[in-house]
Order: sequence, then structure tokens, then C-alpha cells
Amino acid sequence: AYLGPFQSGKGLNMSEKRRDNKNRILHKGESQRKDGRYCYKYVDNCGKPQFIYSCKLVPTDRAPKGMRDDISLREKEKGIQRDLEDGIDASGRKMTVCELYEKYTRVRGNVKPKTVDARNSLLRKLKGDKLGNAQISAVKPSDAKEWAVRMRGKGIAYTSISCDKRSLSAAFHMAVQDDLIRKNPFDFKLSTVIEDDREAKAPLTPELEKSLMGFIQGDSIYRKHYDEFIILLGTGLRISEFCGLTAGDIDLEGRRITIDHQLLKHTGKGYYVDKPKTQSGTREIPMGKPVYEAFRRVLENHKDTGIVIDGYGNFLFCTRRGYPKTAISFEDTFHGLKEKYNRYHEEKLPEKFTPHTLRHPYVKHKTKSFLRNSRVFKADFCAPSHSLCTEVFHFPDNINLISGVNIHTFNQCVSHGGI
Repeated sequence: AYLGPFQSGKGLNMSEKRRDNKNRILHKGESQRKDGRYCYKYVDNCGKPQFIYSCKLVPTDRAPKGMRDDISLREKEKGIQRDLEDGIDASGRKMTVCELYEKYTRVRGNVKPKTVDARNSLLRKLKGDKLGNAQISAVKPSDAKEWAVRMRGKGIAYTSISCDKRSLSAAFHMAVQDDLIRKNPFDFKLSTVIEDDREAKAPLTPELEKSLMGFIQGDSIYRKHYDEFIILLGTGLRISEFCGLTAGDIDLEGRRITIDHQLLKHTGKGYYVDKPKTQSGTREIPMGKPVYEAFRRVLENHKDTGIVIDGYGNFLFCTRRGYPKTAISFEDTFHGLKEKYNRYHEEKLPEKFTPHTLRHPYVKHKTKSFLRNSRVFKADFCAPSHSLCTEVFHFPDNINLISGVNIHTFNQCVSHGGI
């Protein structure tokens, strides 16, 4: 006799096996509802009862008319038993990708305002895409790859997609560690899915650098920025570090620049001072003669505007209104300079010409000098590629792998003018 899942079965011999409406024996925890659906009851690792349903008992069954096809109950049971044995949290598997990412950002809350903006941007993208509402247990590598293709189709740049993928991969890695899922669906190389169309960044050639500085010095509009360009080219400073320079950071007698902070501006927060971008960002930079002369002229013409931000004042580079310049202050300057310079010169400035572009010549010079002086390189390594410069400058710890020379040796050479 067929019994529903919770029917008492009065008069039933309790040794008789429970059967479905096709007279098939049901296993422990299995039952069939009045509407024909099968149910499996189990207790999860937290001791809470859970239920799963299917319109089919075994894979060979056909879905009843009017019911959506689904994997069979027995197949689902196998997956649940595997989860229980491996300690996978079945309830956590139902978490959506948006919920997972929100949880990930909560446990990593001590971040900078720009990082908060980037996180909010990614969350908005997820909420506007079907991936965001998907259960994390249902996301496969192919789903993650399709997400990347959809983002590219919406015109989002490769760099942005790469950053978002890295964030999602970190969130899913947390889910793996929490025993919510077994594998990370974002564990793949993005360039195998969408084309990496980023243009290789090449530093200004010595000839182009000399031509540019001559043009700035002789131009009636841009000559006022001459010393700023001299300093950026000769120090390799990030623009936020440059904008944060105060009179107290400059030691003309010792010809050294102290970098221990950066000046930033956020839409909601306004001006604020923060530590340098990386742990190795706190440093002293020796001045070459051109940089020394530029700072001497800047200090001679400098007047304290009285603006104090987070305890820092007497900023060297300010707007006409007396407020310290920020990265956005230089956007129009660099764009206008590029357009004007390129109109009169055959060798053009790069399409993406920003303050960061001026770091590259400094990086290449320092890397080349270090490799030449390290004695562990052959002569042909003394003309390093841009990628090698990037390895040394942006990932200084990797110099141990590249040259066999400890990073402290490299930092010491830079700090004491040995390079």
C-alpha cells in the first residue's frame, strides 16, 4: 500500500517496506507526496532537518506531465551524502553570488575609499547580471567564463574585468575554505576566454623625453609646469605622493626627499592623507642635480596657503585657490600637453599620457643600473625590457628570483644613491 511521507498507516505492519505509487521500495528518509513528488529528509551537519524534492525517483523515470524535468531524487541523495561526508555546508551552498561577495567584503572591511568604490561597482554589476542571483553551488567554470564574455560584450575594459574576476575568485576561495563548495569556478586564466587587448606600456625614449622637456620649457602655456615635470621624471613618484609633498619633506642641504604619505581626494570624503600605497613605499629618494634645482626654484616661490589636511600642511603644489593639487588636477594638463605636442612633432607622445607615464623612464634607469651593478647578470641584461622593469619596480620582492640579490640590497642602493 502507498503511504505519503507523514501518514501514520494505521493497521500497517511496521516491518513492511515503504513503497511509492509504482510499488517500488523507498529507502530510509524517502517518501512520496500526494502530488506525486518524491521527498528526501536528512539531518545536516548542524543537526537541522533538511528536505529535498524531485519529480523522479531514479534517472530512468520520466517527468510526470505538467512537472518540470529535474535530476532524480536518488542522484540528489548521492550528492548530499558526499557533502555530509566532506563536511560541506548544504545550507551555505544556497547562498547567491551577490550574498557571497557581500559576506567577503564584510570580513575584509579595513580598506581604502577607492577600494570601497570598486567593490560597490562590482556588486552593482552582479545585481544586473544573472550570475549574481545564481546559487554558488550551481556556478560552474563555464558560467564564470560566460560572465566574462558578457562583461566584455557590454564594453567593459579587459583590465576592469580582470580586477573583478580576481575579486570574485577571492570570494569563492573563501567559500571553499568555509566548506560551502569544493572548487573555485573562477580559477582560470582570463586571457584564454577573452582577448587581452591591453597595450604594452613603453617608457619615453631619452630622445622623446628631451624633446618634451624642451617643448614644455619653451611653451607659453605649459612652462609653468616645467619644474613639476622635472621632479616627476627624476624621482619616479606616484602622483598622489607628489601632490602630498610638503616643505618639510624636502631636504635641500642633504639633497633628499622623504616619502611617508600620499594625498588623495574622494568624492564623499574630500581631501585626506594616507600612508604610501605599499609597505615599501615609505622611503627617501636622493635628488639629482635637475631635481635639486627644480625644488630650489619651487621653494623660493612657495607661499604657505594655510591649508592643513589630517595634520599635514604647507603643501608645495597648490591650485590658484590655494588648495593642494590632486591627481585629477593634472588630467587636463597632460591631455592638453599631449594634443599640442603631437601637433608639432613627428614622434608622438603615447595615446595614454598620464603622470604614471613619467614613472617609466625612472624605473628603467634604476633597474638598468641595478642589474649592471649586481654582477650576477650578463651584459645583455643591462638593457632590461619593460616587463622586467615592472617586475622589479612594482613587485620588488621578485628581485630575489630575478637577480639572486636580496631586495634589501636593492632598496639600500636606491635610498643611498647607489643606483
